[in-house]
Amino acid sequence: MRKTTRYPVQGPNPLWQMYRTVSFWKVVKNFVVIQLARYTPFPSWKNWMYRTFLRMEVGQETAVALMVMMDTMFPELIKIGKNSVIGYNTTILAHEYLVEEYRLGEVRIGDRVLIGANSTILPGVTIGDGAIVAAGTVVHKDVAPGSFVGGNPMRVIRAGESEEK
Repeated sequence: MRKTTRYPVQGPNPLWQMYRTVSFWKVVKNFVVIQLARYTPFPSWKNWMYRTFLRMEVGQETAVALMVMMDTMFPELIKIGKNSVIGYNTTILAHEYLVEEYRLGEVRIGDRVLIGANSTILPGVTIGDGAIVAAGTVVHKDVAPGSFVGGNPMRVIRAGESEEK
């Protein structure tokens, strides 16, 4: 189950009125920083940009590949542990706008996690230490430590130590 906080809205859908929920200037700044980081070839520079300008928590030696798209509205809700790899063109979302509500949820990615290319991580999920997410996976629920998951819908391919038995 994803851990998100729901915010109902009145009138037009929440995306239509998004600047009531987040500052226009915050989105502009975040967009510029994220676009620069997407093309920056040095992981240490990317991590510095994420920590300094987006207030994200990013662990030491974490490598965020080319073209990774962080949440432009609430990147401060993304926490990535140490020595993890986030694969090419992955999208990490901390918000979702629906027709009558919007939801926010912290994304927690543990230490030594591998996220395969072209994956999408939805708001409110936790990916445990040592987990592996196959390329192209839509992560719509928590992933136990040490697990190997993949697909859409996501399924457990190999259970982690805590899931066995």
